[in-house]
Amino acid sequence: MDLLNQVLQLFVKFGQIGGGLWLVWGAITFGGALKDQNGPDMKSGMWQIVGGGLVIAAVSLFGSIALS
Repeated sequence: MDLLNQVLQLFVKFGQIGGGLWLVWGAITFGGALKDQNGPDMKSGMWQIVGGGLVIAAVSLFGSIALS
């Protein structure tokens, strides 16, 4: 059971890192679109930020599962 908990924590850690990178890349895309005043890229960057936040929230919720 300890191995399963370790695998779950590893999954959560990688998910949080991946979601954070996705969120940061969305912020970079959004910032570049603001500079160029490019509407479609602004929308894409904003949705990427939202998606990264949702990934982080989902894996954090998944990590709160207690295995007994």
